[in-house]
Amino acid sequence: MQPDSDSNEPEYSSSPSSSNRQDSSDDMKKVQRREKNRIAAQKSRQRQTQKADALHIESEGLERLNSALRREIRALREELKYLTGVLSTHQPVCVLSVPKQSAFQPHVASPRFQR
Repeated sequence: MQPDSDSNEPEYSSSPSSSNRQDSSDDMKKVQRREKNRIAAQKSRQRQTQKADALHIESEGLERLNSALRREIRALREELKYLTGVLSTHQPVCVLSVPKQSAFQPHVASPRFQR
């Protein structure tokens, strides 16, 4: 009997067999595929974060615009209230008033509107 030899163990040659090379190649492809997938997932998460950031910025801008428009509406309502008051105080003393005329129509009898 040979020392350090076990009769139940198969003997391996010094060069790797074709199946070992195939396994190694498959392992390498698997590692490359995983790395490629990891990079793709990272890019996808980054794009998703950028999209969320852009939406947040757009939302803030729209909120500011909305506030500005609400202030403008408030100011226009105040102006309408003031002008309606001015018109109602003017109508009783206006010499150009025509009976049954709407408060918001111009004085059509006025020489300014006639040709």
